[in-house]
Amino acid sequence: MSKRSGFNSLSIGIIVALAIGISLSTMALANDNSHSENKGKGQPPEGKLNMYGDTGDYVPNEVDDPVHDPALIRDGDTYYVFSTGLLRNPEDPGGIYVRKSEGTLEGPWEALGEIPAPEWVLDYEPNHLWAPQVVRNGDKFYLYYAASSFGTNQSAIGVASTATPGDLDSWVDHGPVLTSEGEDYNAIDPHVFSAEGDWWMVFGSHFSGIKLQKMDGMTNTTGDIYTLANRPGVPHNPVEAPTIIKKGQYYYLFTSWDRCCAGLDSTYKIAVGRSESVTGPYVDQNGVPLEIGGGTIVLQSEGNQVGPGGQDILQTYGKDYLIHHYYDGEANGIIRMQIRTLGWENHWPVVEE
Repeated sequence: MSKRSGFNSLSIGIIVALAIGISLSTMALANDNSHSENKGKGQPPEGKLNMYGDTGDYVPNEVDDPVHDPALIRDGDTYYVFSTGLLRNPEDPGGIYVRKSEGTLEGPWEALGEIPAPEWVLDYEPNHLWAPQVVRNGDKFYLYYAASSFGTNQSAIGVASTATPGDLDSWVDHGPVLTSEGEDYNAIDPHVFSAEGDWWMVFGSHFSGIKLQKMDGMTNTTGDIYTLANRPGVPHNPVEAPTIIKKGQYYYLFTSWDRCCAGLDSTYKIAVGRSESVTGPYVDQNGVPLEIGGGTIVLQSEGNQVGPGGQDILQTYGKDYLIHHYYDGEANGIIRMQIRTLGWENHWPVVEE
């Protein structure tokens, strides 16, 4: 009887200790997962993400952390954002700017610096390289970017590649993929994607609108050039920054409309149309073709986020993440980045809050 009582007391003590330990471990894990999956655990974030770290800032002579036209990729548990470079001059143009976050899309984001502009872009007299996009093909990442004189179509789209995107010195430039000198279109704002067994490049800004051409490998284009979107009747044909994704039976073409790059006076916004064929025609929610001015607005200025645009979309973990820049109305128009999830209603994208 006494031995039994002693055994039961010891057992109860061990069980209580184990229960407390398990409870504390569970609480710690829950707390770890509750903070925006800071260590890559838990469910992927949804809605309008709470961004922190180096998400865009500017302090004269101290900090210049540009985040215009952000492009988002994932490599394992690390996310990278590539964006338009530091504004300098045609003799020393700013290269594509890079930042990273390990384990979560919310942050903390860390600015890594720039991939230097190659010498060949000097012929196009850019003050900085613009509107990058990065895709992965096999074990290589390909960075596409624009070199242009602002307001002209003296422009070219270049490409560089690496197997280690976070090593800024590892990027090898391959020169121009496409130029628009003497053409009616503008070779900027590239977006490269895979569809129907081929790689494609959609590009364009103002002039004769948004274009699409098939890729020949990852460093050249080939074949017919298709026109996908225009805004006839609107001064300067303000449509640019194309992005195409596949969702279900449709291809969706996202573009940025209206006035960019004017700080708090910007009227940028994001519009969309869809098609059952990658080459179009794309139509908006009312059935109006994008080639004649159609487009359904997905996101425009709200609260302190003025002129959202220059978008990219990352499809990962079964979700669609929209990344865009905006001018912060609470910080004198500093350019910052925002990531949000896209929801879908009747096969049309909607921004989730």
